[in-house]
Amino acid sequence: MIMPSVSARRRVDLKRTRTELPGPSAELVSDYERHLRLERGLSEHTVRAYVGDVVSLLGHLHGLSGDGSSEAAAESGGQAELADLDVGLLRAWLAHQRSSGSSRTTLSRRVASVRTFTAWAQRRGTLETDPGTRLVAPRPHRKLPGVLRPDQAGALMQASGAGAAERDPVALRDHAVLELLYATGVRVSELCGIDLGDIDFPRRVLRVLGKGGKERMVPFGVPAGKALREWIELGRPTLVAGAGTSADAAVFVGIRGRRLDPRTVRRMVHDAVGSVPGAADMGPHGLRHSAATHLLEGGADLRSVQELLGHATLATTQLYTHVTVERLKAIHDRAHPRAR
Repeated sequence: MIMPSVSARRRVDLKRTRTELPGPSAELVSDYERHLRLERGLSEHTVRAYVGDVVSLLGHLHGLSGDGSSEAAAESGGQAELADLDVGLLRAWLAHQRSSGSSRTTLSRRVASVRTFTAWAQRRGTLETDPGTRLVAPRPHRKLPGVLRPDQAGALMQASGAGAAERDPVALRDHAVLELLYATGVRVSELCGIDLGDIDFPRRVLRVLGKGGKERMVPFGVPAGKALREWIELGRPTLVAGAGTSADAAVFVGIRGRRLDPRTVRRMVHDAVGSVPGAADMGPHGLRHSAATHLLEGGADLRSVQELLGHATLATTQLYTHVTVERLKAIHDRAHPRAR
């Protein structure tokens, strides 16, 4: 018997909690979800995460969360109201999350999520004050991302290129996906959202829609351009025609001729990277990390890499400098006669 994962069980619990919320709280969650999706323009993944955190918080408020009732619900005989949402309850909810095994990184993300919610709730008049401003997030442990070495990246592209040489439509598509992810460092959601009109082959740039609906132009190299053109001219028409459906403007499509799903890309990248000897287990985000690291190691400046990746702040991009420093330290330890 296959047991469901922790994340799967949490999704089921949150879904049940949402159906049990009192009317005003349930309506508030629905309004907040529309705000995130329509006004903020956030991705479906981000909307699900933010809404899930709010459902968990409100479930705690009303005594519906997890293994017991919240202090506020207990003190009010289980009839806590939205107005009872204060910094003390927020801290109690976080403490419950921590005792349930949430990591510091997860807690930090949930603090940011709750702050967004309480600020919105105050603006719409649901809360008189914003308790989220007094909530302090735990400092997350920043793990260095796993990356490919340049020779491993080369081996990956060589292997996928050999498969594409057989002119199988799926192999052509997968090769173009791998080349483009590594060449541009785009997110998997951005890659799946690319339309045919977003590609400028003469200039070798493409237009992507990033987080928050922000548009940016990203360059790609000659190998990625060649793989992309071969997919569009030789592979894509076959999948679209074979599916018996009219395709939209999506560049990358699945075997049924519809826009490619990010989950399919993640599985494909995991399998492809897994065939490279010595390579770390990674998905599309690992190729994004690898592209940024190799750019910095090749002499690119931090601001240019920030713009390429679509990071809102330079602090996020600076994580990659830590990767290059760690790699330099490892080389120094191995090669310098006075390292030890």
